Amino acid sequence: MVCPGQEDPVHEVERIGVALSRPNRYCVQRCVFTQRGLSNVGDEQHLSKATVCRAVRRVTLALKWLLLWFFWFPEDTPIWAIKEAFHRIAGFPNVIGCMDGTHIPIKAPSQNDGDYVNRKSVHSINVQIICDAEYHITNVVAKWPGTVHDSWIYRQSYVSGSMQRGEFDGVLLGDRVYPCQPRLLTPYPDPEPGPRQNFNQGNCRTRAWVETTISLLKARFQCLRHLRTTPERACDIIVASVVLHNIATIKGEEHPAPQIDDPNDDPIHLPTVQEGELEVSGERKVWASLLRLLPPQPGPG
Repeated sequence: MVCPGQEDPVHEVERIGVALSRPNRYCVQRCVFTQRGLSNVGDEQHLSKATVCRAVRRVTLALKWLLLWFFWFPEDTPIWAIKEAFHRIAGFPNVIGCMDGTHIPIKAPSQNDGDYVNRKSVHSINVQIICDAEYHITNVVAKWPGTVHDSWIYRQSYVSGSMQRGEFDGVLLGDRVYPCQPRLLTPYPDPEPGPRQNFNQGNCRTRAWVETTISLLKARFQCLRHLRTTPERACDIIVASVVLHNIATIKGEEHPAPQIDDPNDDPIHLPTVQEGELEVSGERKVWASLLRLLPPQPGPG
């Protein structure tokens, strides 16, 4: 999933000079894959909170540079192949992506904190995610506070304008929070038995892939359960985590067991995926994929 016309992502990371010592790499790993705080992780390696914070920040910014290489809606895969993969799920035709929003909790910001309080009275970033049938995240929008509605985020995104202009041959699937449009199909409200109910069932089964993708993302990166940082840095970490998710998915790494924070928010049945040992096997394999993109720490002299 490489953006045409761009340089090699490894060279780009080397250009911005990301090189971490082994203790710093360990700290970044623990911060990303667990819910450990910066101070706790630093204590394990006898490093200050500021040192750990700088290490996490450097890797986060490096991963943001990889955004264009690992996100390309609707991918560099042929459109017909994307449609065919979705069609195999439930027979729903012409689908090039499934979309949903998810809230990532953050600590209360020092300014405009009311803008970030979502409907559950939790400070959060509302993130829009579009995925394909292989659990690749093909588009992510991580910049809006928790009070902003999913439909507004979509209307303000470049994907919305591109779909309405007919730049992509296909449709997106979303839930009822989105407006039904020629290029964005949502379920019928209270359908009678018959064609409309069949439509809803196909929509629901196909759209389950984005629910699973979000669950896999949160299971793989435990830090997304609650980011103890500013909204701006939280958005960067979210994007970095999604980049890592795509790297792991492209490389065929083992999936962690998907998890749902609130079953009432995700009533549809999630498809089965292979379970992994998140704390041992899963995080090490994904981290190994990342380290292959980072230059080694220069030796002394």
